[in-house]
Amino acid sequence: MDIKNIAGKTAYYANRLTDVRFLGQALFVVLVLLISWSGIKAIQTNYSLQKEISRLRQQNDVMRLENENLALKNRYFNSDQYLELAARQNFGLAAPGEKIIVVPKNVALSYTVDLPSDKPPGPKSKRPAYQRNFESWVNFFLHRQSLKDKPAD
Repeated sequence: MDIKNIAGKTAYYANRLTDVRFLGQALFVVLVLLISWSGIKAIQTNYSLQKEISRLRQQNDVMRLENENLALKNRYFNSDQYLELAARQNFGLAAPGEKIIVVPKNVALSYTVDLPSDKPPGPKSKRPAYQRNFESWVNFFLHRQSLKDKPAD
């Protein structure tokens, strides 16, 4: 582009700015953009307020349910059933006409079952983990059943 061409285009655009129709259209476009921007901001604000209202309502519901649970617990703690259980457990008391049988600890423990240890089970095979993983994927894609998934005969 040469300088004459650029100067000619500049003059053309400068002359368009003096045209009333062009200025009216430009002003209309600017107004539409401002109104649209204002509407979008209002919608965004309303959306964030609705989310906050929803969150607060859910929090209110949770608190109401917690209050109801506490009220039920209070009613249970004031009931005769709880008082009887607490007297039996904490004080070793019994109802009239009941007999208390004291069992020695070693006799009571002789009839218990040993619980499994808290240690996680070790690997069942000596194959590396990547090989077991690869075989599991192959079995999955080929619709094969692994040994632990097969039904017992």
